[in-house]
Amino acid sequence: MKIRNLFIAIFFCAISNYAQNIKTVQLRPKHNPKQYTPIVRLGEVLKLSFDDLEADSKQYQYKIEHMTHDWKPSSISSNQYVQGFQQNEIINFANSFNTLQPYTHYWVDIPNQNTIITKSGNYLISVIDENYNVVFTRKCVFYEDITTVGVAVFRSRNTSTANQQQTVQFSINHPGLQINNPSQEINTTLFQNHNWNTAITNLQPIFTKPHQLLYNHTVETNFWAGNEFLNFDTKYIRSSSLNVARVTRDNLYQSYLYTDEPRADKTYTYNPDINGQFTIRTTERDANNEQDDTEADYSLVHFSLDIFEPFENKDVYVYGAFNNYELTRENKMTYDSSQGIYKAILPFKQGFYNYSYATLNSKNSVNLHEIDGSFYQTENEYTVIVYYKPFGEIYDRVIGVGNGYFNQNR
Repeated sequence: MKIRNLFIAIFFCAISNYAQNIKTVQLRPKHNPKQYTPIVRLGEVLKLSFDDLEADSKQYQYKIEHMTHDWKPSSISSNQYVQGFQQNEIINFANSFNTLQPYTHYWVDIPNQNTIITKSGNYLISVIDENYNVVFTRKCVFYEDITTVGVAVFRSRNTSTANQQQTVQFSINHPGLQINNPSQEINTTLFQNHNWNTAITNLQPIFTKPHQLLYNHTVETNFWAGNEFLNFDTKYIRSSSLNVARVTRDNLYQSYLYTDEPRADKTYTYNPDINGQFTIRTTERDANNEQDDTEADYSLVHFSLDIFEPFENKDVYVYGAFNNYELTRENKMTYDSSQGIYKAILPFKQGFYNYSYATLNSKNSVNLHEIDGSFYQTENEYTVIVYYKPFGEIYDRVIGVGNGYFNQNR
């Protein structure tokens, strides 16, 4: 599988100038925040939260839109998938307390008593400011438990990439659902580590059995395995900690990470990670303590990557879920020729973060493993979403979700 160019345009237009002060956007299951992907059963609740570093009280609104399986606007009207208001004000907010970086923390539950979601499917949530500008968007999925999706992950059988790739195979079991024409009625999306930018779509079943569809592909569902994510922990913001070499303080805390080295030519080393995600937590507080939302401070985190010569006609980015896997001016690194390192300084709320490095060439092609390498042993999580649109139906239902992990012993 090749990293697709399709999402490059999304990367560069997703964050506008007026959204630069919006940080730490989280959209997660309300009652299971450690489930990082916003995919829940229809009727369950997601919590959307974010910080505004301008620290003034703004009137933000959220808007929810039903989408097709390929993330185009759905043909159904809002009153067909929402009972109540499709767009409404975010009324929950609180100012930070005892932090060097002032901010206002906003949050809203979706669905809520004013916005009840009645249909399964893909949804796009937009946050809109006082001037009716879209500040940011996030994808989420509400599904029905109609099918069972089994997911298995193997070392690639492609001899040329067997040491670098993983193959995902899955099955859709639908004993209670009549599917007459799978190629027309069923669509699937398969992606790696909660990252929609890695998605593979338009897959057809290899075998069709009574009440079962088998997707035993050996090439079409190959993923570059990548490497275990790098990480740092700033919950002890006043002193060095995991992968934080030193901390200084002026107007804000400055957290200097140990300099990273390219890992593509090194041997694979197991390193537990959370697959690119992050968790907000502060000194001597439980990670689930809601006070972390307003008492966690921000620090400027200094990244450095030791490379003897800069990449020719390529840009380097710090990459991770902290900014929704987007490539922006802010997380683009600059090369310091006097030290022979790439540098970047980014604001992060206190917590535990995963990150990696990505390159972007002059043809707008993203490479997620050029710097960190790709090893079949890497522990990755894969998600399969099943969409159902029988003849005569006007929208894509989500009728099943499955997850699988790579196991080296297979």
